[in-house]
Amino acid sequence: MNWERVAASFSGPLFKLGETEVTPILLASFVASLFLVVLLARFIRRILRTRLLARTRLDPGVQYLISRIAGYVVLVLGLLVALQTVGVDLSSLTVLAGALGVGIGFGLQNVVNNFVSGLILMGERSIQVGDRVEVGDAHGRIVHIGARATTVQTNDNISIIVPNSEFVSAQVINWSHAGDPRVRLRIPIGVSYRSDPHQVERLLLEVAAGNEHVLEEPAPRVMFREFGDSSLNFELRIWTSDMTHRPGALKGQLNFAIWDKLKEAGIEIPFPQRDLHIQGPLRVELDSPGQ
Repeated sequence: MNWERVAASFSGPLFKLGETEVTPILLASFVASLFLVVLLARFIRRILRTRLLARTRLDPGVQYLISRIAGYVVLVLGLLVALQTVGVDLSSLTVLAGALGVGIGFGLQNVVNNFVSGLILMGERSIQVGDRVEVGDAHGRIVHIGARATTVQTNDNISIIVPNSEFVSAQVINWSHAGDPRVRLRIPIGVSYRSDPHQVERLLLEVAAGNEHVLEEPAPRVMFREFGDSSLNFELRIWTSDMTHRPGALKGQLNFAIWDKLKEAGIEIPFPQRDLHIQGPLRVELDSPGQ
């Protein structure tokens, strides 16, 4: 085997980038440098979040934003240093940058849109890691905010990857954004017309008082909403601080308790009924057994 020829094949240029001849060794050096830069960015981001920023009084969302921006800065600077280290003249990348700009304008619009939206979310802090949100069909807790997409974990432990642009352009319900964990829950109840409204009010307030997750202040209230077609319609209004972590669970508990309380008191929960009135004689023909 001619080792000189093999060495020459590795040292020979693959292509030229401006005035720089790109060889296999040069390309391998650049890839290795880029790999080290990625590792360094992740290391710095982890150190910032777990060692430095964790000791401050900054909000967790701000800590996450600072660590993310620091990681991006290290990546960009590391890329430039890697290019300079392997001898690539950055001025020769003007044509490549122009082509990249055209590609972004046509084929990477969504990617850039989601990336910029991610920076907006991190800057505005309208959503943060740990918030419970509803956006489109995704309902759950935010576990990760990335450069392109945000991960929402549902109550079924299913991760939904939502593009960041959805959080900027669409309507988002954030149960945790106000900083006050208290939310009001409304539970409609219909009872028979034979029921005593004052007794129903008392029983519903007893149900609310018997649940440990219902706040005493603001106090629970019962609204007599309307005289329905087949029922007297009430609404139990309670305040709780557990809905951001246990959505739906409290409502289910209260519904069970209301059912048991009304059944114990002999109060009927009606269902819609309709009477059919037939005008004129009704003719019924019966077939004889022999036919």
